[in-house]
Amino acid sequence: MAHPTEEQIRKRAFELWEQAGKPEGREDEFWQRAQKDLQDAEENDDPNKGADI
Repeated sequence: MAHPTEEQIRKRAFELWEQAGKPEGREDEFWQRAQKDLQDAEENDDPNKGADI
């Protein structure tokens, strides 16, 4: 399973927060969404994913 760094998550969460109009009190939502986005992106870039071994 892919594991993005805390810094990567922080940057992505900030981008999502800005795009949403900087709402207050939704830090956990943006953190979780950022973490999932990054994990999904890393998994999709895995050259071995789906390969017959």
